[in-house]
Amino acid sequence: MSEPIPLARPLLGDAEEQAVLEVLRSGHLSLGPRLPEFEERFASRLGVAHASAVSSGTAGLHLALRAVGVSDGDEVITSPFSFVASANTILYERARPVFADIDRRTLTLDPAAALAAITPRTRAILPVHIFGWPAELAALEASGLPIVEDACEALGALHADGTPVGASGHPAVFAFYPNKQMTTGEGGIVTLADGALKERIDSERNQGRAPNMDWLDHDRLGFNYRLSDVACALGIAQLARLDELLSARSRVADHYRAALGAIEELELPCPDAGGIVRGWFVFTVLLPHGVDRNATISALRDQGIASKPYLPAIHLMSFYRERFGHRRGEFPVCEDVAERSLALPFFPQLREDEVARVAQALAAALGRA
Repeated sequence: MSEPIPLARPLLGDAEEQAVLEVLRSGHLSLGPRLPEFEERFASRLGVAHASAVSSGTAGLHLALRAVGVSDGDEVITSPFSFVASANTILYERARPVFADIDRRTLTLDPAAALAAITPRTRAILPVHIFGWPAELAALEASGLPIVEDACEALGALHADGTPVGASGHPAVFAFYPNKQMTTGEGGIVTLADGALKERIDSERNQGRAPNMDWLDHDRLGFNYRLSDVACALGIAQLARLDELLSARSRVADHYRAALGAIEELELPCPDAGGIVRGWFVFTVLLPHGVDRNATISALRDQGIASKPYLPAIHLMSFYRERFGHRRGEFPVCEDVAERSLALPFFPQLREDEVARVAQALAAALGRA
């Protein structure tokens, strides 16, 4: 049998190894010089004023929601089609996630549905740039509500006017798990236009201490959400080659489009259009209606090819059903997409012949070889 093809694989080299070794040899492993260097380089890359590095995208979303004032009893409108962290972080502040359905083509939050869900208790909107596609911010901004952008999957994406995702003025959160566009192992960052919000997040990520470390009598609630200098060094090295990483992902996506285009009724991710550029995170297809997805996954596994349902509908997860009484049929577009979505192997090193192998195995599994 051919070598297995994993779902994801980070691209690391000598520069990353050397950067990490330098920090290890320095003995300054946390709250050292690599932290502000990484933040400044990332902010410069996106053209934003500030960035605060944190231990994960989840931590960043939590701190960003706190920063815009989300608290007990508030409502935050968000997408039910996302990784569960985007909804969970709302609950961390004892607020309620209010879901609105998604757009059928882009899979991002449907602005009309989101605006219709606003109530007097709505405190913020949390759009998700799902699978690297930019959410439609302009219509959401018309609400006048604070916006926190979940950009954890969207590094490298551009809005129609050429603005990078994360540079529209709202707190925006990126994540650096090993399957993302770049990695720090674990980690995340919040991009910010407001210096006061950066000061708050910098304090709260470090147990509520002053950002300049001046006090030990902490004057606010904080968390252990720091990102180590080891991780920041890895991030600096990855950021230096980000164009290469993004280009390679785009090339793999093009290979998939060419290889999968002839499979009848298989729905591919929407292509870039109108100036919008996707920041490729995963390559997720929608299987034809009536296809047994579990059987498809098993058939691919038998060929040494990893795949995964991506993503389940959050409101139908047992925790959310039991806590909030959600039921099937509330968000039909999300539910249809969630039932048919399948993530295929996707990473910069994936070769064209391996993409062809995945496509052939998928076609066979669907009975359309």
